[in-house]
Amino acid sequence: MPALKKYPDELRERAARLVRDKIADTPGVSVTRACRLVGEQLGIQPDTLRNWVKRDRIDDGEIPGTTSADAARIAELEKENRELRRANTILRQASAFRTGGARPPVEDVVGFIAAHREEHGVEPICRTLATAEVPIAPSTFYARKSRPPSARATSDAAVDARIRQVHATNYGVYGARKVWKALNRQPGHDPVARCTVERRMRALGLRGVAPQRSIRTTRPRKADARPGDLLGRDFTAQAPNRRWVADITYVSTWAGFVYVAFVLDLYSRRIVGWRVAPTLRTDLALDALEHAIWQRTRAGHSLTELIHHSDHGSQYLAIRYTERLKDARIEASVGSVGDSFDNAAAEALNRLYKKELIWPRGPWSGLDAVEYATLEWVDWYNQRRLHSYCGDIPPAEHEATYYAHNTPPASPDPAPLALH
Repeated sequence: MPALKKYPDELRERAARLVRDKIADTPGVSVTRACRLVGEQLGIQPDTLRNWVKRDRIDDGEIPGTTSADAARIAELEKENRELRRANTILRQASAFRTGGARPPVEDVVGFIAAHREEHGVEPICRTLATAEVPIAPSTFYARKSRPPSARATSDAAVDARIRQVHATNYGVYGARKVWKALNRQPGHDPVARCTVERRMRALGLRGVAPQRSIRTTRPRKADARPGDLLGRDFTAQAPNRRWVADITYVSTWAGFVYVAFVLDLYSRRIVGWRVAPTLRTDLALDALEHAIWQRTRAGHSLTELIHHSDHGSQYLAIRYTERLKDARIEASVGSVGDSFDNAAAEALNRLYKKELIWPRGPWSGLDAVEYATLEWVDWYNQRRLHSYCGDIPPAEHEATYYAHNTPPASPDPAPLALH
């Protein structure tokens, strides 16, 4: 309801006319004196009355100035301009709602209004959103803010906190499937549907890590005689320590390239040995092998039935490397030249290492930073990361399950470690 005017329009017109008649009937009387005389009789301030008289004289064209009609038109245009600027600001702030596709959830629209109501007001925001094909009534906003949260909203809030925690503690690399698996492994919580995880991850803007392009680093070596391919692209194993695969990858740092060698057990996909070095010499691959042999023999496992598979890289065909395999009673297997499919399991590990650690957390300062980050990543990979090959359980848990149901063969006296 508009505010009441202090003076009615009829009183204004009559008072201004009386002043002008007073001036016309009384020669020599000034406008100020006429306004004071009439104002005393009608109970109107002289200055107010003088402004009314001035406005009438401008409207009649007696003196220059902005007429009442022009002033009203200017005020209307200024109001329209303010509303247009406000609408443009609202539409710019609400650009996420106008990207096409389905209508945004009401909760998101209500949250937007709540965030900008102090700046624009609820009704103007609702009017503007309606022009952007996102209609919402002010009563809907007030009802949503006053009523208690629904059961679904309460459930979503609880699931959101768990999703953020699982995603953050797993290097931010899990997609919806592995987040769903990890949530349902947590004790003391009700099961969560996969579609719920997918919906909430979209709402939270969380996603799994995306692959990128990489290149190979092992250099093929021409040799008259080399071990044959004993795997034939069969990257499975019936038990731990039956088949290992090894490969080398690279990491670009500010101090230059560093190289990482891994040894992987095909039964559990567990990383049993690894090494980071600034060069591609044989020592890099040999140190990773020594690490793997030390870890397995320390646990009392036998390596007598083990096959070690690698690509045709010069590091793996070096005399020192092949002799070390013989000393440890490990049978060597080598894929064909220039064919990454013959060592696909190791190549997949390298790509996973790049995708989950190196690319998202780069750039890297140097070897020390890469080595420490690799140490943490390998521990997480072996002990906590859910691996689809193992039935969505960590590799260490997969091996523990095997040994809980099978007695490992007795380990003979291991060959001494080669401290090259």
